[in-house]
Amino acid sequence: MLSRTWWGTVRPEWEVRVSEPDASTLPESDPSWATADDRTLVEACLAGRRDAFAPIVERHQRHVYQLCYRFVGNHEDASDLTQDVFIRAYRGLKNFKGQSSLGTWLYRIGVNVCLNRISSKAPRPEPLGDREHLDTRLEHADTALLRGERAAAVRAAIAKLPRKQRATLILRVYHDLRHEEIARILGGSVGAVKANFFHALANLRKLMT
Repeated sequence: MLSRTWWGTVRPEWEVRVSEPDASTLPESDPSWATADDRTLVEACLAGRRDAFAPIVERHQRHVYQLCYRFVGNHEDASDLTQDVFIRAYRGLKNFKGQSSLGTWLYRIGVNVCLNRISSKAPRPEPLGDREHLDTRLEHADTALLRGERAAAVRAAIAKLPRKQRATLILRVYHDLRHEEIARILGGSVGAVKANFFHALANLRKLMT
């Protein structure tokens, strides 16, 4: 099972623990997995080395958490969603065909989990006084309004965007993914991604003004 371990107050860390009736039957951890590529780790998990999932979580946890945070706007829900993403990924590893990177596959799971959550539960924003703790990136001039002191207001405006527009904007602006990658994640065309991004920015400007 997956269990959550916290280090500090703003960034969740994760570990994988495997529960077995007889602990002596567990495979020994292979230290070389720390430098193994994602495909090797997936193959190891599918071969029964379930503790090989720990390096996968450690490698991708921060990006998945940031993705979830951008959708729901608070640490508690983002942590729960991140946990759910990795549980689903662990259970569905046999469905990973390697046609895209493991990170893209995890993003796809994350977007679906987040969209399902926000469909049934309104986002719960952080108090306005909370500090924005996520990494920032250099952004195009058209998206500069998404940064700065109005972060809480921006999150509230993003929460009002249609589902596909919200997902496209989050992946493009905050995760700096290419249109082709977003298309693979959302299961659409590059043209649809560009259109969604254009409309998302336009709608966001209206909401912010």
